[in-house]
Parts: sequence; C-alpha cells; structure tokens
Amino acid sequence: MTNNSEHYYKRKTPYRCERYYKKKRRLKLWVWIVLIILSIGIIVLSTFKIMNWYKDNKDTDKQIENITKDTKIKEIEADDSDEIVNPPDSKDNDYWKYIKLPLISVDFNELKQKNNDTVAFLKVNGTNINYPVVQTTDNDYYLHHSYDKSKNDAGWVFLDYRNDIDNFQHNTIIYAHGRYDTTMFGSLKNVFKNNWYNNTENHVIYLSTPTKNTLWQVFSVYKIPTETYYITSSFGTDESHQKFINTITNRSEYNFNTTVNISDKILTLSTCYNQTEKVVLHAKLIKMQKR
Repeated sequence: MTNNSEHYYKRKTPYRCERYYKKKRRLKLWVWIVLIILSIGIIVLSTFKIMNWYKDNKDTDKQIENITKDTKIKEIEADDSDEIVNPPDSKDNDYWKYIKLPLISVDFNELKQKNNDTVAFLKVNGTNINYPVVQTTDNDYYLHHSYDKSKNDAGWVFLDYRNDIDNFQHNTIIYAHGRYDTTMFGSLKNVFKNNWYNNTENHVIYLSTPTKNTLWQVFSVYKIPTETYYITSSFGTDESHQKFINTITNRSEYNFNTTVNISDKILTLSTCYNQTEKVVLHAKLIKMQKR
C-alpha cells in the first residue's frame, strides 16, 4: 500500500504542478495584454486630445486675426461731455489721474455681422485681452463654442447671462478660459507679476458697448479656490452689498490707491488659474460716454 501511494504521488504531483504553472503563465499573459491595451488606449486618447487642443488653438488664432483686421477701434480724448462716475473726496486718489485718459470706441457693425451675440469689446492693459464680448441665455454655451459659434473648447469671452450691458448692475461679470497659449483670459495671470502692478497704466480697463464707451479703475486682484460669492450680481440690502465690497477689496494681493462704496458699479473678470483656483480682477466704473 505504501509503495503504491508513493508511486501515485510521484506520478501525480508533477502533473498538478505543470497545470498550476500553465495557469499562472496564462494569467500573466492576460494581465500583460490588458495593460498593453490600456496603454494603447491612453496613448490614442492623449494624442486625440493634443491634436484637438492644437486644432482649437489654430481656429481661435485665425478668428482673432480676422477680428483684429476687421474691427475698427479709435481713441476718443477726454472732454467735458464725459460723465464722471462717483468721484472720491480725496484729490490724492488715482481716480483723478485716470479720468483724464482717452476712451476707446469700437465699430460694432462688422462684429454684429460676424456674431449677433456681441454685446461689448474689452481691452485690458498689460495682457493680451483685446476681444469682443458675447452673451447668450446661459453661462455654458461659450465655454465650448468660439466667436463664430463653431464647436471649440477654447470657448470665447462672454458676459454673465444675468447681466444687462445697457444698464450696469452692482456687479457685471465677464468670463473666459485661461488658455495656456495666453489667448482668451490666459494672460490675465499677468496681474500677479510685479511689472504689471508697477505700471499704473495697467490699472484701468476699457469696455466699449454699442451704446456707451466706459473706463474702469482696478481695485482688487487675487487668486481664490473656486466659489460663487465673488460673482454675486445683485444684493438685497445695502449691508450685504457693503460686506461684499469689503470682502473682495480685502482679498486683493496688491494695494490700489482707490476707494469703493455701494454707489460704485463693479466689473469682474474671472478665469481659471489652475484646476482648483480662479483668477479674479475687480474694477469700478469711473468714466462713461454715451454714443
């Protein structure tokens, strides 16, 4: 009996081991096959995204070139007909220097033919921001469509759907993607550079609309984790309005020589700084000229 058992196990054990190792090799092979397929999938997807990113950039650059070529912009020197908005008491305030600057006036006829959603033209000194602004019935469409309304993940510069460009509310908000190639609001990050801040000519924003030309004085720039407080467009009470002004002013990374109160109209520019933070710029209306 003992001899038979030994003979059985001597004969059976190598067979079982061989089956075990074959299974193990097959499992390893499938694991490698799956990993290879996943790697190929990731490479294909990444390649597609990169190609799409370059295509979006190329299409956006072409539109910017056409807009720059076709848009007529002229400077209008300051005169007595300009409306000076909510002047401060202190004569040391930089406000008095900025209201002497010329305004820009944009011919919207050509722009309206290109896109009837066009509501304004925005220029920010010290950045590449020099674009027509569009508006539609939501804050999503122009995140994924270009100025000619073609599908494009570069998007375009757009006004918050809650705002009325003809009658500025407490807070008028303009958005755009922070593109790595510095198009759209990609160059808004420049506001955190010392050379941007040290050049006081950069502390004004130009906004031209079909009904008026306006000048805005910057009073706050900062980075902040994504939130909705700074894009509040209207306020129920003077107290909540003043609290909002105090909050966004105190957030600023720089001290701008100006004052803000609830009588001021505020312009807010917003874009992504990274995956979790926003770049925010606030300015107040200081001069307006009807067209």
